[in-house]
Amino acid sequence: MPFFHRTHTSNSREGSPWRIAMRKLFSDWLAVAALIFIGVCALAATLGYLIVPDSTPYANQQHLEIATRNPGLKVTMILIRKPDAVKEKNILSRMLFGQDENYRELPVNSWRFEDDRLIVEEFNDIEKQMNIFTEYNIARIVYPIPTNEKLKKVGEIITFKTVDGRFISTNVNDLRSQITKNQIKTRRFILGTDRFGRDLFSRLIIGARVSLSVGFIAVAISLIIGIFLGAMAGFFRGWLDDFIMWFVNVVWSVPTLLMVIALTMVIGKGFWQIFIAVGLTMWVDVARVVRGQVLSIREKEYVEAAKVLGFSQMRIIFGHIVPNLLSPVIIISAGNFATAILLEAGLSFLGVGVQPPIPSWGTMIKDHYGYIIMDKAYLAIIPGMAIMFLVLAFNLLGNGLQDALDPKSLESRR
Repeated sequence: MPFFHRTHTSNSREGSPWRIAMRKLFSDWLAVAALIFIGVCALAATLGYLIVPDSTPYANQQHLEIATRNPGLKVTMILIRKPDAVKEKNILSRMLFGQDENYRELPVNSWRFEDDRLIVEEFNDIEKQMNIFTEYNIARIVYPIPTNEKLKKVGEIITFKTVDGRFISTNVNDLRSQITKNQIKTRRFILGTDRFGRDLFSRLIIGARVSLSVGFIAVAISLIIGIFLGAMAGFFRGWLDDFIMWFVNVVWSVPTLLMVIALTMVIGKGFWQIFIAVGLTMWVDVARVVRGQVLSIREKEYVEAAKVLGFSQMRIIFGHIVPNLLSPVIIISAGNFATAILLEAGLSFLGVGVQPPIPSWGTMIKDHYGYIIMDKAYLAIIPGMAIMFLVLAFNLLGNGLQDALDPKSLESRR
């Protein structure tokens, strides 16, 4: 028994530094919980339109009749066929960009058939208000029929021509059966609806794409610029180091939010522009850290050996020095990820970030911050909480990585 116990203890401290770091990271339950939360958010954002109730592009299907309704709203919807045919997309395109619906959703309180017509009472949950009744031809509800097409009805048979040129004759009872079976649905809005009657839950999920994408792309841009400039400054030193650090200090002295706003004014507002603008303001942190690490590593014996062997300077920098400073870069990247999410949300709130109708958590807060003093404060609080939890998760993960990748901790565990 003592033999097995000693073997287990030895194995727990053996292995490469990265394996030791991963074991320590996964022993930190806060970091693991943060990693799981980030993973769930990333999975939901990736699947996107395949899992949200509103799968139209940008989750922008509006129902003004049910605007600003409370979470858990349950509504009967009549699906009315649009007169124009909609092109079907493959599953990858639907996942990335959504799919326009062939039907228009109409919220109703009640409905009934009268001969070849469907009489609906439009949705209204306000007391002491006149109810509105609208009638629709049942054939136009089921089939894509041009607006100017006249329907011919003989007895129980209706004949018409669709937008794709087909002539169809069908029975009234068959049309009623199809409507009852396929085109009267019950929709539940888990988080309620926003001021335009859009599904808040769908827009929250699609909005996560913007936050995670801006974090990923901005961090990638900052790593490319920061590692290159920091490594050049730390390795060559001299006038190049002085110039790069002067440039770093100049950029550092400008408030980040102000610089991002200035860059968006230069390169324009939009989805991709905000990623570039945020990335171009975050590289200074990486450059300063990388420069400090390179100044220390360049004096190591293996770097001197590489010089003696005649390796090129670029090979020494990016093949031997940079791989040995990834630990602090990974740690600072986690913090920059959280910063990028906050910057994007702030810029969208100010109106210079992602533009409507693209859903963004910052834009959602901007659209509904006036409801905070009313009984609909959750419209702004829900996206605000989403930002808070995602930023907190990245900060907790960064703290866990810092503890796990600490050189002193790794040495003691070995």
